[in-house]
Amino acid sequence: MEGFHVKGSEALCLGLSLAASGLLYYLYKKNKTALDKLDIAPHLPIDSQLKDILKATPGACLKYAIVEGTVQPVGEPLMSHFQKETAGVLQKFTLSEHRLVWSNLTRTWIDNIRVLLQRENAVPFVLVGPDETPVRVLSPLQASGTHMEMIHEKFHQVSSGLVDIVGQYLSGEKPKGQLETEEMLKVGAALIGAGELVLAADGTLSLQPPSDGSEYFLSLVDFDSLQGELKSAAYWCQWLAVASALLGTAVLVWVCRRYYCHRKAQRQLEEERRIFERMSEEPRASVNLVEEQVENICVICYTEPRNCIIMDCGHVCCCYSCYQALVQRKCPICRQDISRVLPLHFV
Repeated sequence: MEGFHVKGSEALCLGLSLAASGLLYYLYKKNKTALDKLDIAPHLPIDSQLKDILKATPGACLKYAIVEGTVQPVGEPLMSHFQKETAGVLQKFTLSEHRLVWSNLTRTWIDNIRVLLQRENAVPFVLVGPDETPVRVLSPLQASGTHMEMIHEKFHQVSSGLVDIVGQYLSGEKPKGQLETEEMLKVGAALIGAGELVLAADGTLSLQPPSDGSEYFLSLVDFDSLQGELKSAAYWCQWLAVASALLGTAVLVWVCRRYYCHRKAQRQLEEERRIFERMSEEPRASVNLVEEQVENICVICYTEPRNCIIMDCGHVCCCYSCYQALVQRKCPICRQDISRVLPLHFV
């Protein structure tokens, strides 16, 4: 690939396409695997018969099962910081800063969010069935799915004076304010859990992250909605991965086309060089040397005789060595594009 270079923008597009395709394909496979697991997992009611089912199972363990029950704390629940009457078992408090940042690339202000504080709290809890049979939920903060709801959201807007506004334009940053949110898994909420169901030696039922690495789910939505979310995520990841791969393929085809054109031009130049070398080795008819030097001299180097015809304009103005040294393939006389050159023979 002598003389041919891949442009930085082309290499960047190829790299981004490859990375995006790989990431999106990984997310597609992850969602598809989780969806397949949910499809074949047993959906068990939480009742007195659940222990009997696990006792009859090898190892008193179901590697992947789905249960649904009502959330109840084991001990004292967590109380909301902002709604004193709201109790829960999981709590997440987030304080984030919102600002506008000037982008020199797009020449616009872009929203920027920075998390200043994030705190998660949890207390032990169980899922209770209709007959008050409890299933202990372990490691709930490791679970995927929507298992907390927003109970508080407040935006504290920044007030700026004239001096602050001038400083913001000079610095390229405009603070908008701070957003505080609180999410909780409330006591009494209906929750679906998908994971490894274990019966301990003391007779305690537990739901925990699967030991085989399968996705662990806790969700407030119903089972059909959970499946729909996974199907939608898998669908979009699949088609975005295909689109990214097609974009990368298009860039690769463009690079290959440029390389083909480059090699074609090189072969053409090599063929022209061989023709002119053969021409220079042929004996020339004797002519008046003074007249040749005056009338047939190269207009660029004023040393060698003119020995090539520039196409498509047809000018005969330079020697082949000077033609090869042209920075732009344009005729030195009329500045038209040069498509090819032909050797000039004197008789």
